[in-house]
Amino acid sequence: MSPRRTETGGRIDRLRTIRFTFDGAPYTGHAGDTLASALLANGVTLFGRSFKYHRPRGLLAAGVEEPNALVTVLRGEVREPNIPATMVEIYDGLVAVSQNRSPSLALDIGALNQLGGKLLSAGFYYKTFMGPVIGPLKGTRFWMFCEHFIRRAAGLGKAGVAPDTARYERMNAFCDVLVVGSGPAGLMAAKAAADQGARVILADLEAKFGGSANWSGETIDGAPAADWAARVVGQLEGNDNVRLLPRTTVWGYYDGNTLAALERVTDHKEVPAKGEPRQRYWAIRAKTVVLATGSFERPLVFPGNDRPGVMLAHAAERYAIEYGVLPGERIALFTNNDSAYRSAVALKKAGAAVVAIIDVRGDVSNEMRRLASEAEAELFAGHAVIATEGGKALTGLKVQRFDTTSGALSGDERSIHADCLAMSGGWSPTIHLASQAGAKATWDTARQAFLPPQPTQRWPNQKWIGAGAFTGSFSTAEAIAEGRAAGLQAAGGTPSSAPLPVVEAVPGEPDPAPIFEIKAKGKSFVDFQHDVTAEDVRLAHREGFVSVEHLKRYTTLGMATDQGKNSNVPGLAIMADALGKPIPEVGTTRFRPPYTAVSIGSLAAERFGDLKPERLTPMHDWHIANGATMYAAGLWYRPMIYGLAGETVEQAYVREAKATRESAGIVDVSTLGKIAVQGPDAAEFLDRVYTNMFSTLAVGKARYGLMLREDGLAFDDGTTWRLGEQEFLMTTTTANAGKVMQHLEYFLDVIWPELKVTVTSVTDEWAGAAIGGPKARAILASCVKGTAVDNATLPFMGIVHGQIAGVPVMICRLSFSGEMAFEVYSGAGYGTRVWEALIEAGKPFGLVTYGLEALGTMRIEKGHVTGAEIDGRTTARDLHLDWMLSKKKPFIGSAMMDREGLIAPDRLELVGVIALDNRALNGGGHIVEELDQENPHDSIGHITACCYSPALGKYIALALVRGGKARHGTRAFVSDPLRNRFGPVEIVSNHFYDPDGSRMHG
Repeated sequence: MSPRRTETGGRIDRLRTIRFTFDGAPYTGHAGDTLASALLANGVTLFGRSFKYHRPRGLLAAGVEEPNALVTVLRGEVREPNIPATMVEIYDGLVAVSQNRSPSLALDIGALNQLGGKLLSAGFYYKTFMGPVIGPLKGTRFWMFCEHFIRRAAGLGKAGVAPDTARYERMNAFCDVLVVGSGPAGLMAAKAAADQGARVILADLEAKFGGSANWSGETIDGAPAADWAARVVGQLEGNDNVRLLPRTTVWGYYDGNTLAALERVTDHKEVPAKGEPRQRYWAIRAKTVVLATGSFERPLVFPGNDRPGVMLAHAAERYAIEYGVLPGERIALFTNNDSAYRSAVALKKAGAAVVAIIDVRGDVSNEMRRLASEAEAELFAGHAVIATEGGKALTGLKVQRFDTTSGALSGDERSIHADCLAMSGGWSPTIHLASQAGAKATWDTARQAFLPPQPTQRWPNQKWIGAGAFTGSFSTAEAIAEGRAAGLQAAGGTPSSAPLPVVEAVPGEPDPAPIFEIKAKGKSFVDFQHDVTAEDVRLAHREGFVSVEHLKRYTTLGMATDQGKNSNVPGLAIMADALGKPIPEVGTTRFRPPYTAVSIGSLAAERFGDLKPERLTPMHDWHIANGATMYAAGLWYRPMIYGLAGETVEQAYVREAKATRESAGIVDVSTLGKIAVQGPDAAEFLDRVYTNMFSTLAVGKARYGLMLREDGLAFDDGTTWRLGEQEFLMTTTTANAGKVMQHLEYFLDVIWPELKVTVTSVTDEWAGAAIGGPKARAILASCVKGTAVDNATLPFMGIVHGQIAGVPVMICRLSFSGEMAFEVYSGAGYGTRVWEALIEAGKPFGLVTYGLEALGTMRIEKGHVTGAEIDGRTTARDLHLDWMLSKKKPFIGSAMMDREGLIAPDRLELVGVIALDNRALNGGGHIVEELDQENPHDSIGHITACCYSPALGKYIALALVRGGKARHGTRAFVSDPLRNRFGPVEIVSNHFYDPDGSRMHG
């Protein structure tokens, strides 16, 4: 096929040649080309293979609705499949490959599927493989055998496995008016709103603003429509209150006029500029939205309508005018409406030979006959295309006389030689966003299309206004008028009587004949992407799948990447005909976001590479530099151990814990939740939140507190420090910091709004280090300035303020390890400086750094509880914390904590467990009274946390056991069949080490 680039015309930059490859073959195009237009200019007609039958397919459309020409774009090892070639802007070095073919696009073994005939009709996988008896493959066994091969054949493009190294961004934007679509209606709406002083965002999925103005060939105010559009865009660019977002698809409409959009920032560049993301996800919150999203041209359903070279009429027109590419040398048009005549004239002016216009309508107007004559095309009024000819490219078509009333064909067939057939089955407004906003589509008999209703009928909170083809107003003059009116209304302005731009356009009526299908011999495709034929739709009717939702799922009509943009209305029309009902009674499916495919990378944005953010303590770099093995504790990264060469994890934590108990150790506790509770009613609020009293706490003292949920179960524990009469610092467990903050805010906002209290998360404001052990006080005394740290000045749960290395610090004497210990807090920015000063001061005393494993070991030895025991099922009594339940005041959960089930004598209670076989225990292992390895049963509890105890020289654990306290001193067994761990244990008190607290109080 010879190249089809016109000598002149198009809005491409012919002075810039761009080189790219498709399926390994080199090609050239020009700046402004899409991959589709550039390949078409090079004479390529075969772009892909269909999903089920692997039929050869060419271009159908020129925009986002393209169902056939899906490609995979390669950037190194990273591959992105299922991108319409019509939406890929070419750049130097672009590498694209076709999909769904083997071994090549020209020679595809999968094309043998076409021999399957009715065996591969709609729902074949439900029926063909269910029940046949073939040797041993009986019933569903045959399906299970076939399922493997069906799954391998499913899908279109192949997803990549290489990590995506591109950067993505998220943006939040607020505006008075969001205009979606930048055709004549959208441009006028944006300009009218901007002129009223409104903050305007104009978004369009194309690279160039202007929409149909770029290819309609019309004139506006005496200038080519494209030039008029460029002038309006230039005016908008000069306004400070306007943000222009090209290459931006608004893909979702959510509550409160929040819309989601995806901006393709550098997909069209070989190398992004410094700091540029690949894509940007926008969350746009608008007071009012103007939907100027235009419309899609529909295909006609007739035998052979999927052959390469058969495309939509407006697509052929757009390739010729916007890209300077003729879709064929001999072009025929097939239509049921007037718009194809404009396309014929445009194609003729671009240099193509328009050989015929086939119109199903017998009463073609004189104006259209004049246009056919201007295009030098033979007019076949009252005829229809009944077949196409050719293999991987169109070579001709057959037409026959057609009756629009009965749908009958008559007379002799006539062959027409053509290498392109441009068809037009009418236009469907692009109402996806309105449907997502809650608006139910209404059928317009004249337009033969679903139109959006007035948005204020049932959904007053979704404030949108329609304009242009979106509302079924298909002429440019109507679009401009509606666009200006919508922009003024959206910005709160009054209707204007100023003259509108004057449009000169090819005449034509927008209403098509109600003809969707030509019934003739051969496969007639409704959904090109999923190979759904007209006969598949009728088969669904015969088998009872008549609901539009059932039709969609049974036939897969509209379920592929184009989501029915081309196929919905023809499919519904064929089903309506089979049912003998009008189309509005059959209805339509609802459109769900996203409107087009959205990359997961853009949704993750700055968090790309992980579903969760990484939180690092101020001392993180020091830990890494000093050999720490880091561990993810919730969102935080914390040191697990500071291992020496050759040490196992167990050897390292045993060494660290032992050294801490013998001399001193230091651990990073910056991750503890920290919440500032301030205000005149702060003490009263804490009395209500905690089970114990805090209003009696003296300034400069801390107290251990327990929180319950409203249902009486334990929620969180921690210490709260009173820093002033109306100021407290609450600490929480690392894992529960966010939940506790939500808990406090809920009760202040909803339950007790009269309390004068503010709560502020200050977790990231403080760096914390806990230093504990027999020599901890001496180490502090050697480096703390401005305060003493002796027992009189700093008693248990006391607070002092001083300086370390010139940095102000706050020190509280409290212990999680069971040793005399102190928590030292400083501003986060000085955390490493204070940490290093403490370590330097501790060197003469044998101070060691320890991680989470040693911290957990010492807390298990001491019997302290954490989230492993406060698991949402335990009560204060279960954890032996009932001494903290105040009898002097009510508190959250107090009304429910004495329910019968929560005080039952056989509840699980916290105990200690010692392995009698000197083997390690595992969290989650069950405790049983009788060991039965073959049939484990009758669990009386489970292990919550375990370790090797250097203090006891044994493997120990905390566990929740039924009637636990009464079992102290008894023996049982651990039963852990998943890890094949069985053995005897002794049940003891959870206080393994220093039960009287003499070391802690010292």
